[in-house]
Amino acid sequence: MSRGPRSPQANRSWGTEDSDCSILHVDMDAFFASVEVARRPHLRGRPVVVAGAERSVVLAATYEARAFGVRSAMPVSTARRLCPQAIYIPPDHAAYRDASAQLMEILREVTTLVEPISVDEAFLDVSGARRRLGSSTAIAQQIRERVQTQIGITCSVGVASSKFVAKLASTHAKPDGMMLVPKEATVPFLRTLPVGALWGVGGKTEENLARWGITTVAELADTDPLVLRQILGAAAGAHLHDLAWGRDPRPVEPTRTEQSVGAETTFAKDVYDLSLVESKLLELADRCGHRLRAQEVLARTVSVKVRTSDFRTLTRSRSLVSPSDSGHEIYLVARELMSSVDLRGLPVRLVGVRGEGLERRSSAVLQLTLEDAVEGKTDQQRLADAAIDQVRSRFGRSAIGPAAAG
Repeated sequence: MSRGPRSPQANRSWGTEDSDCSILHVDMDAFFASVEVARRPHLRGRPVVVAGAERSVVLAATYEARAFGVRSAMPVSTARRLCPQAIYIPPDHAAYRDASAQLMEILREVTTLVEPISVDEAFLDVSGARRRLGSSTAIAQQIRERVQTQIGITCSVGVASSKFVAKLASTHAKPDGMMLVPKEATVPFLRTLPVGALWGVGGKTEENLARWGITTVAELADTDPLVLRQILGAAAGAHLHDLAWGRDPRPVEPTRTEQSVGAETTFAKDVYDLSLVESKLLELADRCGHRLRAQEVLARTVSVKVRTSDFRTLTRSRSLVSPSDSGHEIYLVARELMSSVDLRGLPVRLVGVRGEGLERRSSAVLQLTLEDAVEGKTDQQRLADAAIDQVRSRFGRSAIGPAAAG
């Protein structure tokens, strides 16, 4: 996972008072790569890269490989040029899920207030655990030791009074470290950081702010909020100004609802034939619908992601008349979205389909078109989807697939 920029000025002790710091952010170090090294101790200390086929991207790299410039999401071909001596290992997602489950089990033994962010990181609120386990920093150290002992890999922990600052602290503690930012040190800590460290500041926003001479969190904090609204818009300007002053009241939420479901694939060779792209869209939409039904949720929006041979990524999305979990319906919308993408004559490298704006099926309000209501198309599709799901649950996913695109 990508990390925000770090600041050398922030890498120091900010104090020892942690009585007002009940939020922890636990983040595994080079997670996939660390799991692979733990399984192969003879690789310890060597550059290791986890990646799929030659045309895929880097999923994780040890810090020894990162020293050569290898980063997550980098094309494997680029990584091999930067670090040809690295050991390249194909991903084993079952092993990563197992390690993630062990991590979450360790965290939930500390407190029930655990908010997983991804397979390798989570927020904790330890305010209720301190009487039993000690101070926040003592708990953080216990977690690090247990992860090392039970899973065989390291993690870094940030301790602070808010989620935003705890995550920044864990980033600065990497690898295999812990950083405490006491509540009274929050603003001084933030003022040492580049503006790109703030949540919500991507490349374009960073460039936009730089045109106004704003390159650090300190400069953003000292900018008139009305000016920020002019630069970024009312909502974004107010949000970033609050973060720059350490204002982040969001609690740790133990039940985290997935906001989207999707699938994507990178072709073995760049594809000019759009009929092949459409066939892949059908397969991906089917996988997306299957996952939606398995989670008993519906998607209100369908989005398509396309990456051309020059690594330019394009996205298109459309809201549905009625939320759906039908792979067929998702495919029809995805196909139309794909036809609206200007590929500029370039072949397709990657394509993806995603269902967004999820809501529980049990509480969704479904609107049928007159044609669907009269002909019973919706019921027919639901019965067909249910039959497919039953076959796959018994014989595996490859037992049945969607019909060819037409």
